[in-house]
Amino acid sequence: MSDDPDVNDAYALSSPEDVKALYRTWSHSYDTAFHDGQGYQLPREVAAAFIAAGGAGPVLDVGAGTGLVGDHLQAMNIGLVDGIDLSEDMLRVAGMKGTYRGLYPRDVTEPLHLLDAPYAGIVSAGTFTLGHVGPGALRNLIDVAAPGAVCVISVNTAHYKTAAFDAAFAAFGDEIIDLKTRKVRIYDDRADEGHRNDTAQLAVFRRT
Repeated sequence: MSDDPDVNDAYALSSPEDVKALYRTWSHSYDTAFHDGQGYQLPREVAAAFIAAGGAGPVLDVGAGTGLVGDHLQAMNIGLVDGIDLSEDMLRVAGMKGTYRGLYPRDVTEPLHLLDAPYAGIVSAGTFTLGHVGPGALRNLIDVAAPGAVCVISVNTAHYKTAAFDAAFAAFGDEIIDLKTRKVRIYDDRADEGHRNDTAQLAVFRRT
């Protein structure tokens, strides 16, 4: 039986230190045991929504992890993608793929000091989930988005409701336009029965 972490461990995270410790252990098997084994399809959904909304590079992938969103963006011919993540171990895996222009360890709950900001696109899959980052971090993403930037941010549906992400988006007022949300499955039918029907809200909008 595998000792690898699982989605329940990820949902239970409550501090940056917990995040780093979990993903230090998980980084070596994340793409195979989790992405492939559990049918983790949210990165593909985020990338596809970005393309459908007319997104273009350069793009900042927030919570890039091992680079799954970047893999899909590259396959969809989006160039110049940078990634940030709290876990340097996950970023090392992403760096081996050659998909990203730059990869930077950053805490999304803090202002993001990035030399290549602002970005023409912002994407995020799996960062705003149970036990992870709350809606207050959205401010830091908006601040590194260029005028007209397409943004696609996934939020676990349960977290979206309990943490009042709808109110957080509304509070930006005319800083963002064309906000649309839709529900997508996080996993496909390969997932464990307890999480097979977990969903996320995709928030798609533009920075004014």
